[in-house]
Amino acid sequence: MYLISAYFDNQSNKILNRYIKQIAEKSGNQFMISHQVPPHMTISQIEARSEDILISHFYELQDELCRGNIEIASVGMMMPYVIYAMPVFNQYLQDLATEVYCTFNQIDETKISKYYKPMSWIPHITLGKTLTKEQMLDAVRVLQDGFVPMVAEITEIGLARVNPHEDIVRFRLKN
Repeated sequence: MYLISAYFDNQSNKILNRYIKQIAEKSGNQFMISHQVPPHMTISQIEARSEDILISHFYELQDELCRGNIEIASVGMMMPYVIYAMPVFNQYLQDLATEVYCTFNQIDETKISKYYKPMSWIPHITLGKTLTKEQMLDAVRVLQDGFVPMVAEITEIGLARVNPHEDIVRFRLKN
């Protein structure tokens, strides 16, 4: 399985990493830190037989995608294991998701997860994962006390393997 993910500007990364570390410290769940999962927003999840075919199509996005701002306005949960920061779904995110979907959906040897198809995608930035019920409550308390809405700039996009998270290709988006 492979992920296409968006990455953020330095200031946003610092803030999101701080939330990840605070959740890990308070809950005792070190998944995000021990697996070195950087702050990111997954745009697509793809099953493919060949990494090479994904890489060649991934580079097509370099000329199509631009930097853009998102407003991270709230937090949410995917019950029972994940807590995340939630951006407002705007036209930039819609265009980004559509472009990525159209680029990879045309490849016969791939299958895009039903959760990452246009109009069925929940944009989110995971801050804690594999949380128990008790750890989830700790994570909620951390964010309840410290979360502040923010504007983040998406500056890079990457193709990665999962478990552990490992970038295969990553590039900066044009202005």
